[in-house]
Amino acid sequence: VVFLEIIFFLKNINFISENQFRKDYQNVLGSLGCVSESQFRDVLGKVSEFMQKLKSAERAATIMEIYAPLHQHVYHLQESFLAPEFLQLVKYCTACDVMQPWKGLMKLIQTEAAPRVFRFPVFRKEFCKDFIEELKHFEQSDAPKGRPNTMNNYGILLSELGFDESFFSPLREVYLRPLTALLYSDCGGSCLDSHKAFVVKYDMREDLDLSYHYDNAEVTLNLSLGNLFFGDMRRVPLSETECVEVEHHITEGLLHRGRHMHGALPISSGTRWNLIIWMRASRERNKLCPICGKRPTLVESDIFSDGFTMDTDDTSSNVSCFLT
Repeated sequence: VVFLEIIFFLKNINFISENQFRKDYQNVLGSLGCVSESQFRDVLGKVSEFMQKLKSAERAATIMEIYAPLHQHVYHLQESFLAPEFLQLVKYCTACDVMQPWKGLMKLIQTEAAPRVFRFPVFRKEFCKDFIEELKHFEQSDAPKGRPNTMNNYGILLSELGFDESFFSPLREVYLRPLTALLYSDCGGSCLDSHKAFVVKYDMREDLDLSYHYDNAEVTLNLSLGNLFFGDMRRVPLSETECVEVEHHITEGLLHRGRHMHGALPISSGTRWNLIIWMRASRERNKLCPICGKRPTLVESDIFSDGFTMDTDDTSSNVSCFLT
């Protein structure tokens, strides 16, 4: 099926359920070359994903109208939010002109939590306290809420709250990219040009853990209050002994490659919040989709589109990945 043709009517369709979609559009799709059940299900998955993004944009508009923040200051990144140790790392990477920058950076980071998984303080405790209070305040409000991703049932898409432009974009561009350029230059760390930021919530009455997976990202920052475990690269471990458990503390972030397999261990009591930033490099993913492992066909889109761009020199052009 050529999805380039199908995309033209996506914005005008009505999607309520699989049965409704099949009844209303199967004949139309058949005329475009979608004739087998597997082809139909491929289209169904793409349409469902597309509609979820449109609904997210609608939720963001509604939230802006009806939600009154508790801590307005946390929506705008300030250097005072950041841990001194993190600022020292950024300063070193930004001014780095030595012969062996990696060795000097490792002295500042001190240890690897797992192979090529780096742990260091990111935020100050005062900011984390206010940030979590803001999340809880939003969670208790009447504002609409969507799932942060397909794996977690509880959490918040921070783009819907308006965090992206004034908080996570400068965090990625000014503070994180100097580190990732040195640590992950082999997988797009020097050209990260978009992101998806969200929080996930673990609670005894909700999600307890997160199964083994890899991220839709070139590089991930995970700031958490619980333990993670890391395995190999995009493969299921042969046994639990192949995984490394990583203890994780408030204010500290774990920086790792998106394709590095990992999971969250179950909580035994209380509630845990994780802040996740999936950072994307269009220069890398335009050549090879990190999820399906195929070369993508790029289609212009008016909504955020998982880090793909039509032109790697023009990051303002949003496109979606549709595979032929």
